Amino acid sequence: MKVLVLTLLLLLTLWAQERLISLSPSITEIIYALDKGNELVATSSYSLYPKKAQKLPIIGGYENPHLEKILSYKPSLVIGQTFNSSSLNELKHFGVKTLILDLKSIDSIKKSIAILAKEIGSANDIKLIKDINIALKNAHKAQNNKKVMIVYGLKSDLRSGIYIAGNSIFFNEIIQECGATNAYTSDNTNQPVLAYENIIALNPDIIIILHSHATESSIDVDKALASWKSIPTTASKNNEIHIIDDDYLHIPSHRIALTIKRLCGVIND
Repeated sequence: MKVLVLTLLLLLTLWAQERLISLSPSITEIIYALDKGNELVATSSYSLYPKKAQKLPIIGGYENPHLEKILSYKPSLVIGQTFNSSSLNELKHFGVKTLILDLKSIDSIKKSIAILAKEIGSANDIKLIKDINIALKNAHKAQNNKKVMIVYGLKSDLRSGIYIAGNSIFFNEIIQECGATNAYTSDNTNQPVLAYENIIALNPDIIIILHSHATESSIDVDKALASWKSIPTTASKNNEIHIIDDDYLHIPSHRIALTIKRLCGVIND
């Protein structure tokens, strides 16, 4: 009788457990932070944090997931970001439950954490959101309103397109929270592509380059830095070109609390 009861309890636990699939590294991180990582059955490429996530099956890149692979894992819920809308709509045709999260701004990140927590039955969102609010409250404000340019990725050849953070994204908000101004003032796009001449025209006081070892392992950092220093800008003149490679900087997740602290530290150093 005891064995039968234990078996039934085990089956009930298995039936109650979700089968989650994340379509981006950001969502993977948030799910683990909500203490629901054990319910993840697959995720996208470059889901590197926490280390447990690296053992999960990959269903493709976060912009081009393989629908057949997703369906093969029989998910109870597939969670993606706004840029995954097309893939998520296709999954709906197969009767798969989906959830779209907006992770573009600090406020939308906090709201998405709460939405996801409610959907998958977690109460950990309160602490995660509190940590972000504390980071914002403690953000060190710059004494001088410096112009900051945040660059996505490190490259040695600056003749081709250089991607930077625009105005409709959380990096712009962080720059402002740190008491500075985004060197790029147009609101045409949240990820503008600049040429060499555009950087000279913007003339930023501080240049922060977000370097990822995961995707840019072959880059010669010293050579790339020398290329940036050769551009005639105030940042180069005052030795205010910074290459930072913390793994959380590219990821709009609950770890944006760390990003706020890190970037404010660089801007106000």
